[in-house]
Amino acid sequence: MRIPVPLNALRAFEAASRHLSIKGAAEELGVTPSAVSHQIRSLEDTLGVELLRRVGAGLQMTEAGRQLAPSLNQGFQRIAEGVAQMRDQRQSGPLRLNMLPAFATNWLSPRLHRYPFEREGFSLDISTTQDDVDLAAGAADAGIWYGTGQWPGLNAELLFEAQIDLYAKPGFATGSHAERVARIQSANLFISRHCLNWRQWLHNLPGGPVEPGMITTVDSGGLTLQAAADGVGVTIAVCELAHSAVRAERLESVFNNPVNDGAGFYLVYPDGLREDRRLELLRKWLHSQV
Repeated sequence: MRIPVPLNALRAFEAASRHLSIKGAAEELGVTPSAVSHQIRSLEDTLGVELLRRVGAGLQMTEAGRQLAPSLNQGFQRIAEGVAQMRDQRQSGPLRLNMLPAFATNWLSPRLHRYPFEREGFSLDISTTQDDVDLAAGAADAGIWYGTGQWPGLNAELLFEAQIDLYAKPGFATGSHAERVARIQSANLFISRHCLNWRQWLHNLPGGPVEPGMITTVDSGGLTLQAAADGVGVTIAVCELAHSAVRAERLESVFNNPVNDGAGFYLVYPDGLREDRRLELLRKWLHSQV
């Protein structure tokens, strides 16, 4: 519904009607008294009626002003209550944290038994998406994202730089270096679209470069790790995400040749959360786990 008069003018009159003072309204709104007077005159001109009249040092509402004021008082009160409720939910509810599914499954999940959920301020609401969400629009409070640390309008704190390596099902990495290269040349290489420098890894492999028999690109790093563990193919993946599968002996490094991917995992958040206690508690815990 379109309001046919400027909202600032209605706000100025509503504040002045409660204070019956231009100065009091100006102090509440954080503007000058002349700005309040100008807005009220603009509203009166638009409506074609006088709303407030000076009486001595104060103000007195006209009949038209008395008719308009209650609706505005109620409307702005409801707006204030709605904003306060939203602010309280954002500041006191669980911290809504967004991340890649592969990070949640392969890095965060193995560590969650150490997370102090029972302590006040540590509640989390975790969501996973393949693409970054709009934190500024409130899709989440913060994120643990993979990239180079450049997200316009957001703060990004490096948790750890990522390395990548080639992984396969245990038993694949047998024989000489040349024999393993030959085996890769007939294998299906699964690659996540989030892995930035996998071609550079192939080209710079000592004794290489090596070209796989087939390349399959997917949107999930978790799927590439699972495909390799199932013996469907091999994968170049982030070492920190493959670590839990290596420890469980579901994967092994084919050449033990980790290299920097030129990216990392970052704690990302809007400036409005800079002083948020929940974010600070999460930050300290994350750094203790890196």
